[in-house]
Amino acid sequence: MTSSTLPIPSTSTPVRGISRRSMMGSALMLAAPLAWSDPSPFPKPGATIRYVVPFTPGGLTDVMARQMAQQLSERLNVNVIVENKPGAGAMAGVEYAARSTADGTTLLAVNMTHSVNATLFKGRSKIDWDKDLKPVALLAGTPVLVVVPADSKVQTLADLVAAAKARSLNAGSSGIGTPSHLSLAVFNQLNATNILHVPYKGGSPSLTDLIAGQVDVIFSNFPESIPFVKAGKLRAIAIGTAQRHPQVPNVPTTAEAGMPTLNAEQWTAVMVPAGTPDLVVDKLGAEFVQIRQVPEVAKKSQDLGFRVDPRGPKAFGAFWNSEVQRWRGVIEVAGITAE
Repeated sequence: MTSSTLPIPSTSTPVRGISRRSMMGSALMLAAPLAWSDPSPFPKPGATIRYVVPFTPGGLTDVMARQMAQQLSERLNVNVIVENKPGAGAMAGVEYAARSTADGTTLLAVNMTHSVNATLFKGRSKIDWDKDLKPVALLAGTPVLVVVPADSKVQTLADLVAAAKARSLNAGSSGIGTPSHLSLAVFNQLNATNILHVPYKGGSPSLTDLIAGQVDVIFSNFPESIPFVKAGKLRAIAIGTAQRHPQVPNVPTTAEAGMPTLNAEQWTAVMVPAGTPDLVVDKLGAEFVQIRQVPEVAKKSQDLGFRVDPRGPKAFGAFWNSEVQRWRGVIEVAGITAE
């Protein structure tokens, strides 16, 4: 509404003691809240949304982002483009997204590694997680599967503890600060063992060396190692979930093995630049949660080994803070530093 549409007298004669100027001012003040309460609809049909993934294509976070991008495109009638921006310990894409336009047209895929990076890269990164980004939604998680070579004499977590105390062992991981690395750190802290960490550039090469017997054990992301377990090339000795997993029902949980805190999970989620309006964040969060609950979508994720666990902005924000605090303690005790 503009002043030209208001029923203002044509003279400057006061009307019931109110001047034309005062009346115009009052009308504009009344109109202002209406403008704020009725923002432009988001997203506009045909708009382009960038979904930034700070990892190379093909990984768990990338797979989930592409699944979500397709669903968002169909539900919102927009173009969602996945942009892979790996590098700098998964922080290059984070910095890129955080500096992008804060209007809901830039999404950032994050995972458990970033909750670790909040401590590992503090003071080294340009990102302040509390000031530069906002939580939108937690999508899903996938458990850690403790795997050893098929011909290993280690049959249980208790066997692994005994072996680690009897001789030198090493454990591969998909890199510093990843779930496999942090799970190893928790295992060492729980059992006063000193299994040597051997970081690789990704889960695939570490599993290749495990199969070849170059390393002794890996606390692996479930979807990465389960094909080798089913093929008989690796043996799973424990899984970091509260209940046994339907794909490996004979594999005990870490809780059953007496290590309930060894339950690290590679979760994946979405954030946006901090300046994004709360109304837009809430709308996006609601869309993501609804998508995750669609039966066909949930089944596809479960078939890949994900545990479906959708949470909106507030619940994900609380979860994020708890993960940052949890891994900060592990990192400090283990003396882990970024490369």
